[in-house]
Amino acid sequence: MAIPHASPGQAIDIQALGAGLHGARSTALFKTAELEVMRMILPAGKTIPPHSVPGEITIQAIEGSIEVTCGDIVQVLQAGQLMFLSGGAMHGLRGVVDASALVTIVLHPH
Repeated sequence: MAIPHASPGQAIDIQALGAGLHGARSTALFKTAELEVMRMILPAGKTIPPHSVPGEITIQAIEGSIEVTCGDIVQVLQAGQLMFLSGGAMHGLRGVVDASALVTIVLHPH
């Protein structure tokens, strides 16, 4: 079954899930040939192992806090904060406390 994505011009709710965060799943909100936007759910302790993608990335913490490792630098991204990562940057994520984030990935950099 295909995951439904938002259509151009359609409003998408990205507010904090609050009590609904427990048990929520990461979802792709929309994807085009050049851009993907997803809501990532990171329960406390869950990790996304170090990896890289060719295009630029933004990570906007909506709720909770997320530890972001980029190279030798480790930072904690708190709710309401946004981080930009250059294309090709090796990075990993870990939920410090239950968290959700809006992640944007440029798929085909020029």
